[in-house]
Amino acid sequence: MKKITEKLFIEKTDNIFLQFFRFIFVGGTAFLIDFSIYFALVNYLSINYLISAAIAFFISVLVNYYLSTSWVFNQSQIENRAIEFNLFLAISIVGLIFTEILLYIFTDICSINYLISKIISSILVLFWNFSARRVMFYGKKI
Repeated sequence: MKKITEKLFIEKTDNIFLQFFRFIFVGGTAFLIDFSIYFALVNYLSINYLISAAIAFFISVLVNYYLSTSWVFNQSQIENRAIEFNLFLAISIVGLIFTEILLYIFTDICSINYLISKIISSILVLFWNFSARRVMFYGKKI
């Protein structure tokens, strides 16, 4: 059991399945932060759901960056941290654009509750984020 735990959570890895497991774990943490902030901004501060999504996104991206680069893709080919962060941010911004478009489609066009729209959008954008980060930081194809 200790060997499995070490492999899943501690050892550096380039195994796509282990990286995806870790990515889901990190993404879940970032999603909880993102969703909580999103919910609070919309419900308690009455900020528009699209603006709230962008604000919550930027806060959760910082947590996601730290955990992704130190644990999920911990063998990055990019040695310059400033370049690495800017690339991470660029990938994330594309993900935010996808999220905003999907939120608008699901909420305004399909009349789905904004919270359900956020969950659906997050699941769909997850695949973009994982694929782009794996290729960019690790040089691996999907």
